[in-house]
This record gives sequence, C-alpha cells and structure tokens, in this order.
Amino acid sequence: MSVSKLLEKPYLNEKEVALITGRALSTLRNERFLRKGLPYLKVAGRSIRYKTEDVIKFMEGCRISFEEVTK
Repeated sequence: MSVSKLLEKPYLNEKEVALITGRALSTLRNERFLRKGLPYLKVAGRSIRYKTEDVIKFMEGCRISFEEVTK
C-alpha cells in the first residue's frame, strides 16, 4: 500500500508507522516501553494503533528549517 493511501486511514498499525516514518519496528517498540515517542492506543489488550494525525504531527515536529534569521 502506498504512503498516500496509508495517510488516509484514521489509525495505523506499527508496521505502517515504521514505513511512513522510516523508524525501525524495534525503535517504536522500545519507545513504547520507555514511555516516549509517538502516542499510541492499545486496542483489545495487545493491538497497537497510532492515530495518523499524531504521526503527521510527529513528523512535522522533526522538521529542520533553514529560514534566514533577520535582526
């Protein structure tokens, strides 16, 4: 499935988030264990879902800009 199709879904699983963000599954799992990184939902006890909106916010928060600073 293409990234543009994935971004249309309201919730994503960890494999889809890894594909979109370029982060390893192990990184996502480790960050959940350490209670940092992307916010997530735990559905039916074991299924992990990420809100697409949160993934986009996370990616935009990592943006590095080279805008000229004026004095």
